[in-house]
Amino acid sequence: MAATVLRVSTVLESRGPAAAIVLSDEQVASLGSTKTPPVRFTIGGQTVRGRIGRMGGENLLGLNKSVRATLGVEAGDTVDVIIELDDQPRVVELPQALAQALDADPAVRAAFDALSPSTRKEHARSVADAKRDDTRERRIAAIVESLRP
Repeated sequence: MAATVLRVSTVLESRGPAAAIVLSDEQVASLGSTKTPPVRFTIGGQTVRGRIGRMGGENLLGLNKSVRATLGVEAGDTVDVIIELDDQPRVVELPQALAQALDADPAVRAAFDALSPSTRKEHARSVADAKRDDTRERRIAAIVESLRP
């Protein structure tokens, strides 16, 4: 039976503006599941969610600026990381106004729910980050319109 927890000591490598944990094919296979599984990983007691990806023939667990800030790490740091399969559903907290607009039309809500978790999260973030009410309303209207059948 494949292991569900992988422990790695490695140096975070720079990949463009991000940093990455590079994993071998064997390490990814030890997690079971697919070649690009969703995972939870822990560094220094902080746990975040991500997905192992393939880029340029490498298996990468990417750490963008926000994730690096959460974990308190940067490219070039040596880290001990615990990687586990993440079989929990990806739940995105929606601003109330966006949730109400989506719930007003079942077809739009179904289309929104069919989006990838990262796309749902980006829509929620764009609404939550709006500083003015008219900006928030405009963004909600654009999201709803883009989801109409």
